[in-house]
Amino acid sequence: MSRNTDAVILPAPGTHTATVVWLHGLGADGNDFVSIVPELGLPKNHGIKFVFPHAPVQPVTINNGMPMRAWYDILSLTRMEKRDVTGTQNSAARIAGLLDAERAAGIASEKLILAGFSQGCAMTLYTGLRYPHRLGGLLALSGYLPLHDRLAAEAAPANKDLPILMCHGQYDPVLPMVLGKSSAEILGAAGYPVDWREYPMQHQVCMEEIEDIGGFLRQQLALG
Repeated sequence: MSRNTDAVILPAPGTHTATVVWLHGLGADGNDFVSIVPELGLPKNHGIKFVFPHAPVQPVTINNGMPMRAWYDILSLTRMEKRDVTGTQNSAARIAGLLDAERAAGIASEKLILAGFSQGCAMTLYTGLRYPHRLGGLLALSGYLPLHDRLAAEAAPANKDLPILMCHGQYDPVLPMVLGKSSAEILGAAGYPVDWREYPMQHQVCMEEIEDIGGFLRQQLALG
């Protein structure tokens, strides 16, 4: 494992054939989901490199302007018309750059998975559905689809039928499940194959969900 100012990186065991870029939630950092990887039930030499980037530190409006790691500023959780479009676009460009770097290193775009939790989930959906090269799938955990009114005009044709696993806690007090479920319905209506899963938990992950994530990775990356 390597750590730097930009990301935590878990090198692939065995031959590097796939990469998962996993985005943390508001106020966390790239270390947040590192410990989950051994719990995914992947084959011993699965060949997946995991990249856990750190979001930049910036003031967050809903937290009284307190600086913290955030992919974009959250102006309101109740008035969805108040959105940090520029911040979202800037982070999306950086995340797309991480995917581009993996392709430049020889990894096929179909072997790239974008994953994220909470605000990281929002960035996963925003970035992945606009990425111009076919991805392997999206893992959208306890979050929502941001700027959904722009998706039809901005969606990349290469990922119009991209498999998406969406997971959410039934008792989530931070981002109520209705936000995630309505996002899944919007995506489904737009033709995306969304696999919606809900769990008896709050704003967190649970073992059943971790097992489902592992199954998704094994299926999409043909790990057997």
